[in-house]
Amino acid sequence: MTTKTRFAPSPTGYLHVGGARTALFSWLYARKHGGKFILRIEDTDIERSTQESVDAIFDGMNWLGLTHDEGPFYQTQRFDRYKEIIQQLLDQGDAYYCTCSREQLDQLREQQKANKEKPRYNGKCRAAEHSSDVEAVIRFKNPVEGEVVINDLVKGDIVVANKELDDLIIARSDRTPTYNLTVIVDDMDMGITHVIRGDDHINNTPRQINILKALGAELPQYAHVPMILGSDGARLSKRHGAVSVMQYRDDGYLPDALLNYLVRLGWSHGDQEIFSIDEMVELFDLKDVNVSASTFNSEKLLWLNHQYIMNSTPEHVAKHLAWHMKEKGIDLANGPELVGIVKAQRERSKTLVEMANASDYFYQEFETYDEKAAKKNFKQDTDLVLQRLMDKFSQLDTWNGERLHQIVLDTAEIMGLKLGKVAQPLRVAVSGAGVSPAIDITLSLLGREKTLARMARAIEFIKEKNNS
Repeated sequence: MTTKTRFAPSPTGYLHVGGARTALFSWLYARKHGGKFILRIEDTDIERSTQESVDAIFDGMNWLGLTHDEGPFYQTQRFDRYKEIIQQLLDQGDAYYCTCSREQLDQLREQQKANKEKPRYNGKCRAAEHSSDVEAVIRFKNPVEGEVVINDLVKGDIVVANKELDDLIIARSDRTPTYNLTVIVDDMDMGITHVIRGDDHINNTPRQINILKALGAELPQYAHVPMILGSDGARLSKRHGAVSVMQYRDDGYLPDALLNYLVRLGWSHGDQEIFSIDEMVELFDLKDVNVSASTFNSEKLLWLNHQYIMNSTPEHVAKHLAWHMKEKGIDLANGPELVGIVKAQRERSKTLVEMANASDYFYQEFETYDEKAAKKNFKQDTDLVLQRLMDKFSQLDTWNGERLHQIVLDTAEIMGLKLGKVAQPLRVAVSGAGVSPAIDITLSLLGREKTLARMARAIEFIKEKNNS
């Protein structure tokens, strides 16, 4: 049998890190076993579902590279099928109409709480005769004897007595199906073999298993992965970093780094910290998923992102850096190839945003010099140092980093200056700030024309400053 997993988000918000981790685990399991990964949009909550959220889910999945093999399927396009299954359950005697009002149910719940009983529907309408034209919900007639055993691939066997489960509503009074009905029909029809989802769904699973049994369907295997907590031990929220997956793109993270971080949130393989996608697929196994909750650590994610920036191919990093440069309004045709920028900046850049912000002067003119850097490095006679360098640079037949560096060294020696008194004013002159890659690399990337023009500009600036 072909392994089939699914990711089934509700389009009522963005794709957050918890959902992305569930999608990743499902995707990895399908890839590892040569199976199929299904994308399903559970959009039956019509009031809260939006196209914007659907697009946000697609954007997040595409950016992470979690491509689906089938779908996307939309539950709102399957109402006829759900109606058919609800009718089948009614005809079989496994479902019934319930006319209990909200007030009656609230009163029942309060009475049960007062008696220190577990609040649940008491089955009042189970044996009553109601026609389909009355104002009523439809409930599944849950077995009252026996137990449900969930052979959970993460948590081990979970046993739930049927008497602990009440009769679930499977259709509202307007006949729209509820979550617990639609999800099992979809899993059944789509041949899902493994349901990998958060452990907040554990309470739903025995109810869904009973409905699947009533329909004579083959049961999928279930794996409930533990939740993600913030650093304070509370459930992960926005204040901990549970933002949209696309916010991580905007903040300068590589998708590979985020995937690597997410896979380690609850799964491990020895002491290994960094995994390529191929290694994740090869090594991932549900039996190695932790039973306990994981803690989200933003600093660890940042560290991991820096590792990926430094160690991924420059071409790969440059592809993602290009998006950030364009977001800054930078025309990449006005400067060096981005691969060269990545090589020059990757050691000092923990995010692509940092790299983009530190590299814009290679492509566009800066308006002013950094005040502190100019004050420290543009001294009396600094214009003479820059002029001498400029004269020597102008004579070069090839613009070569090694030769440029030698001219800087020779100039320092001839003028009796420490290297920093020559290289640092030059750095400020060409970059506008006191920090850049090694001066020979900076000049090589800038090119002859930009370098000489900026040196001339700096010489004039220093002369005006000294004469004022």
